Amino acid sequence: MKKWMMIVALAVAAYGVLAPAGALAAEAVRMDKNELKARLGNPEVVIIDVRSYTDWFFSGDKIQGAVRENYRDFDGWFAKYPKEKAIVLYCA
Repeated sequence: MKKWMMIVALAVAAYGVLAPAGALAAEAVRMDKNELKARLGNPEVVIIDVRSYTDWFFSGDKIQGAVRENYRDFDGWFAKYPKEKAIVLYCA
């Protein structure tokens, strides 16, 4: 399996988990690699790669269709994703 498939991804319904003020709600739902694999290509899911630039750049493993965002700038990008979609963040 590819390295990214072993990542523990945070999968959340954005509206229910991303608070309007920009903070994460109390608890995020975890998704295993098989569930994430089953959701790849689903237009109702946004996959966000929040690895550090160095980890992202040097990794040969990237999830197809994922967008990369800087984890340090969460307040700057979280609002641009639709609140009605499931948001999956991965970082390792």
